[in-house]
Amino acid sequence: MASFFSISVLVWTDMVAAYAVWVMMTYLTNVWRLDLTHAAAIVNVFTGAATIMPIGMAFLVDAFMGDYWMLLLSSLAYSFGMSFLAMSTPPVLSNVAGNCSAYKPDCIGDAQKALFYTALALIAIGISGHITSLESFLNQQKLNQTGDRKKLWNYVGNFAVIFLALIGSIALPYIKPWSVRFGVPAICTVLSTFLFICGSCKSCSYEPGSKNEVKDTKIFIRMMPMWMTFIICGVVISIGNTYFLEQAKNMNHKVGKLKVPLPIFKIFYDLVKDLFTKLYIEAKKIIPRNYLAPCGIIVAMLLSILCCITAARMESRRLDVIRRHCLHDKPNGKIPMSMFLLLPQYLLLGALDGMSNFSIDCFFSDHIPASMRHY
Repeated sequence: MASFFSISVLVWTDMVAAYAVWVMMTYLTNVWRLDLTHAAAIVNVFTGAATIMPIGMAFLVDAFMGDYWMLLLSSLAYSFGMSFLAMSTPPVLSNVAGNCSAYKPDCIGDAQKALFYTALALIAIGISGHITSLESFLNQQKLNQTGDRKKLWNYVGNFAVIFLALIGSIALPYIKPWSVRFGVPAICTVLSTFLFICGSCKSCSYEPGSKNEVKDTKIFIRMMPMWMTFIICGVVISIGNTYFLEQAKNMNHKVGKLKVPLPIFKIFYDLVKDLFTKLYIEAKKIIPRNYLAPCGIIVAMLLSILCCITAARMESRRLDVIRRHCLHDKPNGKIPMSMFLLLPQYLLLGALDGMSNFSIDCFFSDHIPASMRHY
């Protein structure tokens, strides 16, 4: 039981990292004062690297390391990465030249930049390692749990996920210092890694895969042109972490007298994503398997189009409000427009993500050898 709990806490790491990535765009535009294009490029390169590396990670798991060692190394990378991210904020390592500790570009020296980019690389390794091995390793541990004990830890895990999501999405945004905003996730990450190391050493064995390597590789290569056609879904999804946040940043955040933080959109996004994933699973009972994945992909493509149309119309409305209130030359001026008008495009984005991920996974699982489904 203790071993299963020590492994389950790694889910904390993924959640706090998701929060750090979610606010990264705001950090780069508010503190580093980067323009939208430059900040979006950094965030998109980071997320792109984190989601493409699992292919190589899966090869390492199958051929050399096993899930345990991949989780151990990626969790350590997570811990160092989140710690470096917190240390890269100006108050922690002040500018050598001016001993500056304010959250402004003049206080971002070479030391901060080096730590920041190193942190992004380490966090990307942590994310990709967990994508590769965490789910399969957790499933292996669940098989070792008996009925009542298994239900107990499922309830505990679900409660922890909900509780931490509320803390990360609602409480942390009210903390003003960025060093603390990144520091709290760093502490959680280090703690979860420590618990994992303490309680899961008995699970460190592995068996290398036996992969008809040439035949399987040829099949995988033939699938790549089809894989590339799904890039459009990834492009649309990437806008949610970058441009949509910039749209909402200076809009009215209040509901009555209550000021709502930006990460509230992530809660709605995740809820809709989970809902559409469950709808896809339920559709398996009605739609034949041969048609299920293609139908899901078609729906995902249509959702990406609707999301772009909705976002474009809302941006036209937002720009019209800016023109009417003469806010062109006031980049930090508040736009008299509720940020919840952006909610429809976030809901469509969550539906797109939930539908595309599951349907594309199922499509490839039906067309590649069993030995390569891990990839």
